[in-house]
Amino acid sequence: MPGPIESDTPRLRLRQWRDDDLTPFAALNADPEVMGHFPAPLQRHESDALARRCQALIAERGWGFWAAELKESGAFIGFVGLHTPLAELPFAPCVEVGWRLARAYWGRGLATEAARAALRVGFETLEVQEIVSFTTLGNLRSRAVMERIGMRRHADEDFAHPALPPDSPLRAHCLYRLERDRWLQRPG
Repeated sequence: MPGPIESDTPRLRLRQWRDDDLTPFAALNADPEVMGHFPAPLQRHESDALARRCQALIAERGWGFWAAELKESGAFIGFVGLHTPLAELPFAPCVEVGWRLARAYWGRGLATEAARAALRVGFETLEVQEIVSFTTLGNLRSRAVMERIGMRRHADEDFAHPALPPDSPLRAHCLYRLERDRWLQRPG
């Protein structure tokens, strides 16, 4: 298989993970605000393990949750990319687009810019027929990104995330979908 797929946008590079990404990744995963829609912030060993899993999946298949860096400075800002969830979701098997950025980079359109690049890889390079995204009902920031990148919510497919306990306030999730045909027909 050829090397990892990498992608550039006007402001970002989506690339394979490096060892020097681990410290800033651990810092964003320890931030309670960044992790507000997840069960808990991650400990350093959990964060490192997640980065290593992302790195291994990219090495194995060429794509995944890429490390995202600002082209201007080379600063690591988080991850953005494509993933095949392991949880037994009601709409699986699927490919999802997802992101997690350090709080200092919120509100600049970077998640939207990078997510569009990930969709381009998924639909145009990998020829995936549909890409989904999902989050807790209250994660309005991520839901806004989903809508900006052209995804549509399917409220009739809201679901209880099976990896979360029944009494978790984060268990209720919403599903967004985008089909390849609709992506290819978009203007510009």
